[in-house]
Amino acid sequence: QVQLVESGGGLVQPGGSLRLSCAVSGSSVSSYAMGWYRQAPGKQRILVATMARDGSTSYVDSVKGRFTISRDNAKNTVYLQMNSLKPEDTAVYYCNRPRPYSLSWGRGIQVTVSS
Repeated sequence: QVQLVESGGGLVQPGGSLRLSCAVSGSSVSSYAMGWYRQAPGKQRILVATMARDGSTSYVDSVKGRFTISRDNAKNTVYLQMNSLKPEDTAVYYCNRPRPYSLSWGRGIQVTVSS
């Protein structure tokens, strides 16, 4: 069974940075595209960053220039570097394969941006 475990979240002030990690077991991170989703209270889960198998990336407009998705094949881990954080970035963040290859959702990790 493929498992996805997010870590690295927490409380940060506006303008600060966090780096989220997604440890993958049971599959290689390079075998499929990988993405980061987030879900704020009362809102739908949305895909904010994607890395294709060839390493190309894409982002939702609201995080372009601030977030960077990357992977370390040797560690079988996907990362999301988040800079210049804003209160509207507050959400539970999840890693997963983008549709149609998505897996069961993990617990996610809370990111709170507040002063």
